[in-house]
Amino acid sequence: MKFLLQVVLATLVFVSSANAAGAPRPNILFIIFDDWGWQHAGAYGCEWVKTPNFDRVAKEGVLFKNAFTSNPKCSPCRATILTGRNTWQLEEAVCHGGLFPSKFAVYPDLLERSGYSVGLTGKGWGPGEFKLDGRTRNPAGPAFDQFTQKPPTKGIATTDYPRNFEAFLTQRDKAQPFCFWMGFKEPHRGYELDSGVRMGKKLEEVKVPGYLPDNATVRGDMADYAVEVEWGDLQIGRALEVLEKSGLLEDTLVIVTSDHGMPFPRVKGQIYEDGYHLPLAMRWGKGIKPGRVVEDFINVRDLAPTYLELAGLPKHEQMSGSSLAGILRSEKSGFVEDRKIMLTGKERHDLGRPNDWGYPVRAIRTPEFFYSHNYHPERWPACNPETGYGNCDDGPTKSWIVENKGLYYDLAFNYRPEEELYDMVKDPECLKNLAKEPQYAAKKQELRAKLEAMLKDEKDPRALGNEAIFDTYKYLGNRSKKGYAEWEAKQRGVPLPEAPKGKKGADE
Repeated sequence: MKFLLQVVLATLVFVSSANAAGAPRPNILFIIFDDWGWQHAGAYGCEWVKTPNFDRVAKEGVLFKNAFTSNPKCSPCRATILTGRNTWQLEEAVCHGGLFPSKFAVYPDLLERSGYSVGLTGKGWGPGEFKLDGRTRNPAGPAFDQFTQKPPTKGIATTDYPRNFEAFLTQRDKAQPFCFWMGFKEPHRGYELDSGVRMGKKLEEVKVPGYLPDNATVRGDMADYAVEVEWGDLQIGRALEVLEKSGLLEDTLVIVTSDHGMPFPRVKGQIYEDGYHLPLAMRWGKGIKPGRVVEDFINVRDLAPTYLELAGLPKHEQMSGSSLAGILRSEKSGFVEDRKIMLTGKERHDLGRPNDWGYPVRAIRTPEFFYSHNYHPERWPACNPETGYGNCDDGPTKSWIVENKGLYYDLAFNYRPEEELYDMVKDPECLKNLAKEPQYAAKKQELRAKLEAMLKDEKDPRALGNEAIFDTYKYLGNRSKKGYAEWEAKQRGVPLPEAPKGKKGADE
């Protein structure tokens, strides 16, 4: 209690001195899609997915070309966003569907203690459990989900995100700045089959990446996905209208991003470029010179310290990310602060291997190369075949690849080597592994050494020889997806174990 009191007093002194100096405290509207790939926005050159409102945020603010997630699955990425820490620094929260330890501070709580009004609509942190360890609300803030709307397809959630945001603004103390989390549930699966064509998408215009088969099944599936992306973009436009109507737009930092790539094989949940590369644009009328394009490597753990600095607060001692405030205030484009290196990784995603083992990976990305270390290449990367490759969402594309095997099956589901190296200039889709090519041996060793040094500096247990700890973390998972133990029990004809009752966490 004494330590907490000291922290609160220090924060109040810091805020008071910042305000006395005339530093503005912006409102913050954080908008996050669920499973939206970075390449599917007009601002990044995409023509078949229409995102005029994201493009507006980018045009009137700054577009980040190299934004990355710390871990390409929902709850680990969101835990990083909230805490400003890489997922291997978050104990149980490194898991998808794990626990969110209350020992880790989150920026909505810190901002609220400093005088901000905070709120959430839609999907916050999750899936997983945050109440078992002392939290009483979602780490992203108190929920405002009263209002619903009728979406154009069956797969889209009925949440009226902008109207709930407006309800939050109406009830807040107008003398306080606000920080609001708007969490779209789109374009998460499942989709209404053929909704893309029904909504006017032309399959011949769909651009299929090289790691997926280019056929009518995949094009139709991607068109259905595009409809949900465009629905989310429509909500951005309505949210901006709410701010304009309230006279708050120019005083609000608007951030639009995603948690990882699209829910397709070899993307969501996997350590390849399209899985961990994110869309990101920010608009702040009074704080960002418009029309800028930034090349610096940005990790989602940089968001929390950014919000704190802009709010006049010191960086929390637990946060390992670096504030982006200097980049936002700059008038430059390109590499503003020369950030040219990024780490990503994962541990346990979903269920479907013996002992609920994960598929641990750590990776490093530079402008020229991407290197990854798969610690257990003897395991199935997307979970086991007999349990349905649980770390890949079900859908028409997945079904086609599993049924037809061949090249695309190998890329998405088959065993992988311990090391992978890709030339990101020549091969941005990570199709040709160079790890065994003699002419790249020195580069591979250089990147591996750098990766290991950075992980040790961040006290990653796996880099410090304590990898076994990751298998001790409590893991709830999504019990609608039966794991390997459940599959074995079913083969023996014994009853399946029931999920714990009364312990439902955030939704998928």
